[in-house]
This record gives sequence, structure tokens and C-alpha cells, in this order.
Amino acid sequence: MPKIKSNGIELHYEIYGAGAPLVLIGGLGADTFLWFRQIPELRKHFQVIAFDNRGAGESDKPEEAYTIPMFAADTAGLLSGLGIPRAHIIGASLGGFIAQEFALSYPGLLDRLVLVSTSFGGPHSVPTPPETIAAMMNRTGNPETDIRNSFKLFTNEKWQETHPEIIDQYVQWRVAHPQPGTAYQRQAMAPAGFNAEDRLAQITAKTLVAHGEEDRVVPVENGRLLASKIPNSRLMIFPKGGHAFTIEQADEFNKAVTEFLKA
Repeated sequence: MPKIKSNGIELHYEIYGAGAPLVLIGGLGADTFLWFRQIPELRKHFQVIAFDNRGAGESDKPEEAYTIPMFAADTAGLLSGLGIPRAHIIGASLGGFIAQEFALSYPGLLDRLVLVSTSFGGPHSVPTPPETIAAMMNRTGNPETDIRNSFKLFTNEKWQETHPEIIDQYVQWRVAHPQPGTAYQRQAMAPAGFNAEDRLAQITAKTLVAHGEEDRVVPVENGRLLASKIPNSRLMIFPKGGHAFTIEQADEFNKAVTEFLKA
């Protein structure tokens, strides 16, 4: 699997298709397979670069505290190492924090920005419900159990009932590629001090904020607040969508992203 040196560590990355570069930044615990319902379509229009954040997948998992600026520097180093001067960025959940920090710290490397199922952090964001936090942190150590429990939180209950084959596909991958518990904890602690609210007015890139209406992890009001703070942004709410609406409503999301990035 291809790896590249970035910000002092080795990052695993994958490249698909041709066209304008488009970098996908995943969320807590996720590796490149998070985008398994995006890559086949987006590669038709863009040069898609998916990678594993530090602590996940095949990337290094250094035993140190992780921070959002550190993740953003990893992303910038990836682009530099690949010789890509400028790219579109999509960041989901934790990846949305990273994408915001990237936009603020490395504006010259950014073309357009898509923020998915995320918030600006800090005291004025709408917090994750305590019961959801408890469920997310209650890792059993059994990869299949933990991933299935995550899907119960991340997706609409009716969708779960009607799409067991998609859940099984994702679970099978993650069971075969488990994340060490210590690395998960380091990733989970990274957002604690993140607060971009007062800096968002500095983002000049055209931005799409996309959020699921029924997100139980990052409540949808966060999407509305985020879009209200970024000057050149638009908000798109996906009806009945959960935290992982990019999986639930992949066709709709892929179409919206393609139209936004190519407009």
C-alpha cells in the first residue's frame, strides 16, 4: 500500500481517477473505506485522494497526544509530498474539524471546501448528547460489535432495517482492519480543545456545509451555525439523514458534491 512521509509520520493514501484533486478526510476511527460509497462515483470527475489519518488504518499511530492542527499539518504534508499545489477538501465529522483548520492554516492549498456532519467546536456549538458520547466510548474490544453499535448511532433506524448488506460490507472491512483502542482514544481526545468559531470569517473558499437532519452525534443545528459563520457558504440538509448520511444517501450526496465542486 502506498505511503508517504508527512509531518514526521508515514501516511497511507490511495489515489483514484483524474481531474481536479479532491482530498477526503475521514472521521474518528475511520480509514479510507469510510468513503466506499463516494470514491466509485467521485473518481469519474476528480482525482480523488483518500488517506488514513494518523492513528487509523495503515498510517502510523505515534504514542503522543493528537491535535487538530497536527492532523491539518499531516494533510498539508500529504499534498506537498504528492506535488499537489491546490485541492478541494471534504472533511467528515472529526475530518470536518481538520478541514476547517486546514482552510484556516493553509488557505493557499485550498480550492473549495465541503464540511460534513461537523461543527466549529467550542462552547457555542451544540454538544453531542451525553448518552451518545457514552455509547461511542463504550468500546467492547470486539471489532464487529463495536462497528455495529456505531452504525446504530450513525444511521437512521429505518435505513438500518432496509440496508443490512451495506452495513455488512462496512463491518466486514473494519473487522479485517481493526483500530487499536489506544489510537482510537488519542483521536477521540483531539477535538477537546478545538474552537474555530471566531476564525471562520477568515475562510474565503467557497464552502458547502452538508448535514443529516437526524444526526444523533453532531446535532443538525451545528450545520446551520457553521454555515452562518462562513462568508461564502451554502447549507444543505439531508432529510432523515443520520451522522453517516454520506453512506445512507450516497447518490444524493455524491451528486450534490460534484455539482458544487464543478460549478
